[in-house]
Amino acid sequence: MTVKKGRPRRKDTARRLFETEESTLSPASLPVKTLAVREAVVLAGEQAADQRQEIADRREDTADQRQEAADLREEVANLREKAGRAKAELSARAEAQLREANEQLVIATVHAQTMTEAAEQATAQMAYMAEHDFLTGLPNRSLLTDRLEQSIALAQRHGTMLALIYLDLDHFKHINDSLGHDVGDQLLQSVANRLQSCVRLSDTVSRQGGDEFVVLLPEVKDVRDATFTAEKLLKAIAKPHPVAGHRLHVSLSIGISLYPDDGKTVEMMVRNADIAMYHAKKNGRNNYQVFTQEMNVRAIKRHAVEQVLHHALEQQKFVLHYQPKVNLETGVITGAEALVRWRRSDHRLAYPAQFVSIAEECGLIVPIGKWVLREACRQAHAWLKDGLYLGQIAVNVSAVELHGKDYLVGVCDILGDTGLNPHHLELELTESGLMQDTQQTTEVLHALKGLGVQIAIDDFGTGYSSLSYLRSFPIDVLKIDQSFVQAIGGDTDDGGDAIVGAVIAMGMSLKQRVVAEGIETRQQLAFLKTHHCAEGQGYFFGRPMPAEKFAAFLARNRH
Repeated sequence: MTVKKGRPRRKDTARRLFETEESTLSPASLPVKTLAVREAVVLAGEQAADQRQEIADRREDTADQRQEAADLREEVANLREKAGRAKAELSARAEAQLREANEQLVIATVHAQTMTEAAEQATAQMAYMAEHDFLTGLPNRSLLTDRLEQSIALAQRHGTMLALIYLDLDHFKHINDSLGHDVGDQLLQSVANRLQSCVRLSDTVSRQGGDEFVVLLPEVKDVRDATFTAEKLLKAIAKPHPVAGHRLHVSLSIGISLYPDDGKTVEMMVRNADIAMYHAKKNGRNNYQVFTQEMNVRAIKRHAVEQVLHHALEQQKFVLHYQPKVNLETGVITGAEALVRWRRSDHRLAYPAQFVSIAEECGLIVPIGKWVLREACRQAHAWLKDGLYLGQIAVNVSAVELHGKDYLVGVCDILGDTGLNPHHLELELTESGLMQDTQQTTEVLHALKGLGVQIAIDDFGTGYSSLSYLRSFPIDVLKIDQSFVQAIGGDTDDGGDAIVGAVIAMGMSLKQRVVAEGIETRQQLAFLKTHHCAEGQGYFFGRPMPAEKFAAFLARNRH
């Protein structure tokens, strides 16, 4: 807004002069008055001009004020316009933010729903995995237990029967060892599919672990229903399994328990079916057995022996006796066979036939076998240091030991610890033990042969080895089973003479040393010498005896 400067106002001064002069004029001073009038007129004109100027100024001031008001109105309008734009901008921004917040909320809601579904799916998957076998997809032990409990409750309520079938694949370990665990896993999957195809939808096929399966038949009329299913399972599994380019043949050992006859709890049903399965294995495998109370009595005794064996191993209750081997032509002692004995709490000795099979089944044969090998090597080295000649110390090795993990390493460690020269050690294996997993057996035997250890086949003639395997295995000694030797010269026509003569001739042709076991009579000795059998052992030469007695025996028979 423009502000103008004010002009000097003379109106009041002129009026005062005019009034003064008018009051002092006299006739004598008329010319003077005329002049004064003129001046007053001039002054009045000037005052009028001043008034006009003042009015003009006021108008101009008013115009300026109006302009200022207009400017203010324009400024207010501008401010309102800016405020409107700001408000609109804020509103648009708020709307955009609200829209974005809504979008984020929708996204978060969808994400939360997805996460919830994923969590529910993961929970369901974990629950499934907790109750099913990861390899075959079958119900595992936990789920079987739950279903068996429910089936027992229903059978008890309705007065019905149910059956539990316990299955084990025969010699499955050989497939794993020879073809690998991948092939073994595929075989287990094939077996699982076959088992499921043989049962009803209401039945449960479960994998307990390893090569063990259980089939639950929740509704059976009698034992015939269970045995019928067992026969179907045997036939189905016996058919070849095409796996990884192989046609694999496996069989089953099956045990059956029935509710309520053979048990009224889950634990009793499973235990008794397992006991029956064990008897199926003892009866040659590839068959089924129905549980009986006599089986339970034998199982209790077996368990008692197993526990005592554990204690005997911990308390060092095992001892070795030694039976001499002699050269049949010269009578010179060529070695000894170390035979384990178990000194029981009543101080009587238990012989291998009474506990070795149980030790093999429960896995104790491995630590027992290590103790026997170490003690035999230690004792042989001590005799040699004392100047008592000993060709070889023979130690029996079970198939479980031979095919166990790190068996070769264990033999090397024992030889190193005891200081026995490997050439003085002879390991005796049965034919059946050699024929299990022939590839691994061949590798281990060649490695032992490379160390200088002698390899012997014990109880030869009672197994099923073939000449091709005898030639491929690095065998040094054939030991003729005593049942053939004791039949020499007998009254019965059992072919004992011919068998012994054939084994001796075969061993000689294969350049293997032949040892006859169980020689008890001069007639047997004469026959063996006639057929040029190299060595022999038996009661005719000496019974198994403790270490101190055998040392004296060696001293007396020095040549």
